[in-house]
Amino acid sequence: MAELVEIDDPEDARLLDYRDLRDVQLRKSFESKHGLFLAEGEKVVRRAVEAGHAPRSFLMAPRWLDGLADVLSTTDAPCYVLAESLAEEVTGFHVHRGALASLERRPLPTVDTVLDGARSVLVLEDLVDHTNVGAVFRSGAALGFDAVLLAPRCADPLYRRSIKVAMGAVFALPWTRLPDWASGLDVVGAAGFTTVALTLADDATPIEDAVSGLDRVALVLGSEGHGLSSRWQDAAHRRAIIPMREGIDSLNVAAASAVACYVTARR
Repeated sequence: MAELVEIDDPEDARLLDYRDLRDVQLRKSFESKHGLFLAEGEKVVRRAVEAGHAPRSFLMAPRWLDGLADVLSTTDAPCYVLAESLAEEVTGFHVHRGALASLERRPLPTVDTVLDGARSVLVLEDLVDHTNVGAVFRSGAALGFDAVLLAPRCADPLYRRSIKVAMGAVFALPWTRLPDWASGLDVVGAAGFTTVALTLADDATPIEDAVSGLDRVALVLGSEGHGLSSRWQDAAHRRAIIPMREGIDSLNVAAASAVACYVTARR
């Protein structure tokens, strides 16, 4: 059973894991150094623990203790209990969902492990927005995809904002990073997947046609600004486009991923 520790000092050193959550660069450095990530909200905290991530600690307002009592009963990690106004001082924002948890990161699995048995996967190149990464994970999980692979420069799926937007889908969908950007799609192709790049290239075919009849498919999505690099477009087996009304050429990557996942899941 987690030890309940009441705290009335926002400067208490035991709250270090939860400080300055709005400072993205500071948090990325801190979480990487200490091998941790944060989950926010009752549902997400529960899903993180159920997925096997070991809690370092919890931080919550008193009114959330009952709702997470079953989770707290499974661990000896401390649960810091403090007023919501103090939690805001510590974190830098209003924790309207009331509960946070600091959890241990696990070593990333190999690409082969993630792809084993998969038929539909998403491959992300250099998405830098944590919200978009979380949204892509949520769409993939909801629409039956089996795994996600990320290029080395992609935003962290375990950053708090990514997890929150994904509603914990990052714990349900196996994922890892490709070890090398340049040869990333070659690795996916060698594993038996047909790589289908979402692009506005002139030779792109409608997504329905590009995925039709394929067994193992890897949908490839590019960055928010410039889309897929020319290297990855050239390396992909097929190029696909989501047909649109005249005068509108594209969707943002989060919306595009949802449409493409829906079509691909019904191929």
